Amino acid sequence: MKFLRDKLDAMEPLFHKGGKLERFFPIYEAADTFLYTPGEVTKGASHIRDGMDLKRMMIFVVIALTPCILMACYNTGAQTHAVAEKAVAAGTAADEVISQLGWRATIVSGFGWTPEGGGSLFYNFLHGALYFGPVFLVTQIAGGTWEVIFCCIRKHEINEGFLVTGMLFPLTLPATIPLWQVALGISFGVVIGKEVFGGTGKNFLNPALTARAFLYFAYPIQVTGSTVWAGMVDGVTAPTLLTTMGNVKNILPAGGSFKNVIDNELGGLSLTQAFLGNIPGSMGETSTLACLLGAIFLIATGVGSWRIMAGVVIGAMGLATVMNGFETPTNAMYQVPAVWHLCTGGLAFGLVFMATDPVSAAMTDTGRWVYGILIGMMTIIVRVLNPAFPEGIMLAILLGNVFAPVIDFMVVQKNINRRLARNDA
Repeated sequence: MKFLRDKLDAMEPLFHKGGKLERFFPIYEAADTFLYTPGEVTKGASHIRDGMDLKRMMIFVVIALTPCILMACYNTGAQTHAVAEKAVAAGTAADEVISQLGWRATIVSGFGWTPEGGGSLFYNFLHGALYFGPVFLVTQIAGGTWEVIFCCIRKHEINEGFLVTGMLFPLTLPATIPLWQVALGISFGVVIGKEVFGGTGKNFLNPALTARAFLYFAYPIQVTGSTVWAGMVDGVTAPTLLTTMGNVKNILPAGGSFKNVIDNELGGLSLTQAFLGNIPGSMGETSTLACLLGAIFLIATGVGSWRIMAGVVIGAMGLATVMNGFETPTNAMYQVPAVWHLCTGGLAFGLVFMATDPVSAAMTDTGRWVYGILIGMMTIIVRVLNPAFPEGIMLAILLGNVFAPVIDFMVVQKNINRRLARNDA
């Protein structure tokens, strides 16, 4: 390692001001600080408030995302094998199923997997990783390239802000999304959602959600829940729970209940299955349990705001409970119990990892409660009142991002006015 350290030190003058490679200093600095601890020390009086810096914060978020990443790989493979097994049961030849599933299924079959046999833990994880891996790599390459370009233009260091964005974005996408759309989406999120405002720390919208929203409206057929698993094998589809719940119109008019929807439309799916995440959906958002583990870690390390998380839960569960008391023959979403809202779609993932973004969220303690409750209520409003948009958490968080500065301003101003009144007295 000393050899590598000496080589980096020998090249360093080329990247400083006046050197031949001055323009590419951000690239050198990123590689150097990735391999070694920065050698700079404070020369003047220092004031340490906290041992938590940006790099450590980003790494903690990545660690918290680990359960979701593992579940994304496992569940994606499991859902793919469920589709394959269903196709074989319907009469499609095993070789034809593998052919229609593509190169990933060919690789997994080389390890002994057969469509008619379902999938073991190993086969599920391997097949899912072959879906998640390319999406993750394209996100890192495309988004990381834009980060480097803007850092070189602005002549500042490459920071760790994209580390989390590049991890969150793939988890919000369906397994079957075209890779060119992944590159386009993350490019929009990084450039329009962050860099045009000055880069990490200056954006008022969550970049990963900005990228997801762009794809959601630009290419709804490839992103929306009704086609997440459709088209893998001819004649076999598996829409997400939220899409199925919102589209059920032939049961409730006959005096049915939400249990009828579960039994007749979702094959008797249990709440435990939904909580664990063994359901179709975007790759990293299906498991409430995985999100809960991440939430515990973020709260314990002080990285994620428990006030925002609690606020979202209170807002969402409270309004969902109220709406569950109404009956309508045209919208089955009214009959969805509150706990099912938490265990389906991306609500749990969004409230843990997206809403708590320290840059785009509210900064004051009181503001965090208001911000979280606003997001929770807006999520249910979008889900229930407009089933055409089955996933409301994305739009709700972006709306919360827009209002976060206003919420903090009002909280601070109220505190100032209270202190002035007390002083005048």
